[in-house]
Amino acid sequence: MIEWQDDAIVLSVRPYGESSVIVLALTKERGKHAGLVRGVRSQAARGGLQPGNFVKLTWKARLADHLGVFQIELIKSNAIIFFDDPLRLSGLTAALSVCEQALPDREKLLPVFEALLILIEHIKEQEEIIWIATYIRWEIGFLGALGFSLELSNCTVTGTNDDLSFVSPKTGRAVSKEIGLKYSAKLLKLPSFLTSKGFERPAEFIDGLNLTGYFLRRHVFAAYNKPTPGAREHFQDRVQKKYGDSYFAQPITNNIV
Repeated sequence: MIEWQDDAIVLSVRPYGESSVIVLALTKERGKHAGLVRGVRSQAARGGLQPGNFVKLTWKARLADHLGVFQIELIKSNAIIFFDDPLRLSGLTAALSVCEQALPDREKLLPVFEALLILIEHIKEQEEIIWIATYIRWEIGFLGALGFSLELSNCTVTGTNDDLSFVSPKTGRAVSKEIGLKYSAKLLKLPSFLTSKGFERPAEFIDGLNLTGYFLRRHVFAAYNKPTPGAREHFQDRVQKKYGDSYFAQPITNNIV
């Protein structure tokens, strides 16, 4: 019998039979890992298995390649906090679905685990314009952890960091406004809060999600012949509906992000 324990974040839960569920979790030391949880009959028991919760796992199996059985101890209940805030819940669900869809099975990715813990705390604790910006930064870091880093610190043509405004969809490198303006229809917009200019308008969130969404589709999901998770698209739609009309609002002078 093989057995180990690990800290984990619950990514998803799906029914299995009459009283069991299969839990998919992102573990600290063993990456994305699934296991069977037996005898989950009561609502209270199922509540501890909500996606987003921080738990202690014990996994047992006869062979290493078996599904195995989880015993789960709840450390911190995160999911219930989001139920009264649809946008926060949508952001949490989007991040979990990206991990579920994009990460390889049983491969340790400690930076992804630690970054997801931080993101969940930001979604819980920070005001909206801060945690949404953090979510976009998290997706940039997620891409980097999987080997698809974006270079947003200086212009790919001039080498300077002045007035960075676009990103090349081919290289993932930033382009200055002066260089990129005549090619703007073929470039992705770079939100100012990802540059030295700082945060200006909430509508930049849409540009940020378009930016990371493009590279997730191209380098991650398409590579595995998978679509963008519906939860990720739903989150972007919610942000679009809330902040889509703010392009023409006055800039925010205090750079809080």
